[in-house]
Amino acid sequence: MNDYATIHQPVLLEQCVDLVAPALDHAGAVAVDCTLGLAGHTIAFLKAAPQARLIGIDRDAEALALATERVRREGLADRFIPVHAAFDAFTAVLDEQGVDGVDAVFMDLGLSSLQIDETERGFSYSHDAPLDMRMDTSQPLTAERVLAQYDAESLARIFRTYGEERYARQIAREICRRREQEPIMTSAQLNRLVDEVIPQAHRPAGNPAKRVFQALRIEVNGELEKLAATLPQIANRLNVGGRLVVESYHSLEDKTVKSFMAQGLVADVPPGLPMIPEDAQPFFRELTRGAVKADEDEVARNPRSASVRLRGVELTRPVPERWRRRFSSGGASQRRGRGR
Repeated sequence: MNDYATIHQPVLLEQCVDLVAPALDHAGAVAVDCTLGLAGHTIAFLKAAPQARLIGIDRDAEALALATERVRREGLADRFIPVHAAFDAFTAVLDEQGVDGVDAVFMDLGLSSLQIDETERGFSYSHDAPLDMRMDTSQPLTAERVLAQYDAESLARIFRTYGEERYARQIAREICRRREQEPIMTSAQLNRLVDEVIPQAHRPAGNPAKRVFQALRIEVNGELEKLAATLPQIANRLNVGGRLVVESYHSLEDKTVKSFMAQGLVADVPPGLPMIPEDAQPFFRELTRGAVKADEDEVARNPRSASVRLRGVELTRPVPERWRRRFSSGGASQRRGRGR
């Protein structure tokens, strides 16, 4: 086992603390880290906000155990509540903890250092490993099962939608052809297949299989659906003055976050209306002026920060009732199933 306590480098840590901590500067403050990982951000939040307690959610039982031990070693365990769940169980988790409203919610989307660095999890195209890709290893769906059971049309849709892969259809067809001869079970097999399908002249920078691996990971873990289901739950449980801060690592995640936040940043009225009713006024205030990106120094220290997009908003008034109803009816899942 690697020493994750020393190698784990939280992305944009200082900026995240600057965004989250002001909302926690009062007695009884409650924060939620929806993507606990190895607790790098959580530890920094607790140190910066000594009056706050924090609920740390993670679907990965191994990461949860390591994070809990790290928090204990830092002497912060009395203000930390670890919860094994998918983050789309946000409302259920708060209800179980007896928490009505929270003052800050943080999400660091994508893979944790643990998932990337433990090669046997099959997330990385850089190492040969079984095609697992489950963030929650108790769930039945794996990348291997997707490749073995989905038809060509479904595979092409996944690669095109979640990976923005230009050769999605050709790759899907080749997967279906080859699996008739032998099962596709390892990352090395999938790497070779994609390498043989994509023409040399039309390859993106880096490993040509990168987009396919990303698409499979998103499908296996239901990442985008769960993100879209969770954001409304968060808005409905934020206290006035509370903050939502999110780090995204690919365009589909960032688009989902940006679109959701935009709903509360503008008046909900037709153009040209001479007066804006109170319940149509914006209820979010933008904290980041668009997306914050890592500078050259951070990317040099931590290459995983190269694609990060950090956004934050503050709730300036209670979410209007019609938005609460809209958010509540948006299909937000309360299940503890497939999730972060």
